[in-house]
Amino acid sequence: MSLSKLKFNEDGLIPAIIQDVETDQVLMMAYMNEKAVKNTIRTGRTCFWSRSRQELWWKGETSGNIQLVEEIKFDCDGDTLLLKVNQTGEACHTGHKSCFYRGIKRQEDGEGEFDPEEVYKDALDAEVLEELYQVIKDRKENPKEGSYTSSLYEHGTNAFLKKIGEEATEVVMAAKDEEEAEIIYEVADFIYHLLVMLVYYDISLKDIYLELDDRR
Repeated sequence: MSLSKLKFNEDGLIPAIIQDVETDQVLMMAYMNEKAVKNTIRTGRTCFWSRSRQELWWKGETSGNIQLVEEIKFDCDGDTLLLKVNQTGEACHTGHKSCFYRGIKRQEDGEGEFDPEEVYKDALDAEVLEELYQVIKDRKENPKEGSYTSSLYEHGTNAFLKKIGEEATEVVMAAKDEEEAEIIYEVADFIYHLLVMLVYYDISLKDIYLELDDRR
C-alpha cells in the first residue's frame, strides 16, 4: 500500500476503523499517524497515535488483547483506513468485545427521531455468542486442567454429541412445564453445547448467520 495515496489531516493523523475479520463486527476506531501506519504494516499488529498522550501506542501492549492485521484498505477519498484483524480478547477497555456496545434508541412515538437520552447497552446479543465461541475455541486449542469444555474435547465427539441430545430433551421438558426461568436456563445449556460442536468442526458463527440470512 502506497502511503502517498493517504490523506492525513492537519495534525498528521488519519482515522482507522478496526473490524473483526471473522464476524465483520466493528471493534473500535482510533487514529494513526504515518509512523503508526508504517509500524502496523511492518509488524502486522495495530499501532496507533494517542492524541491525549501524544505518543505511539500498540494495541494490547498492556492488556494482551492484541490485533493481528489481515487486511488494510482505505476509502475513496483516501482519508480513512479500514483494518480487518484477528482480535485477541476484547477490543474495548471496558471489557466489551467492541467499543460500539451502546446505542441511541429510536423513539416509538416520534417521526423518525432518535432520543439521545435513551442510551442502551446491546452487549447481550450476538456479541455474547461470539465471545463464548472464542473462549470455547481457546479451551479446545489450549486445554485447561479442570475445564469442563476441555474435558468434552478430551473425551471425543460422543461426549458433546450426547450432551446436545440430553440438553435438547431438557429444553423440551422445560417448555412443556411452561417454566420461563427453566426454559431460559436449559436453552442456554443447549446453545453452549452446540457451540462446542461448531468449534470442533471449525464452523464459525458467521457461517450460521449467513445460512439464516439466506433463509430470511
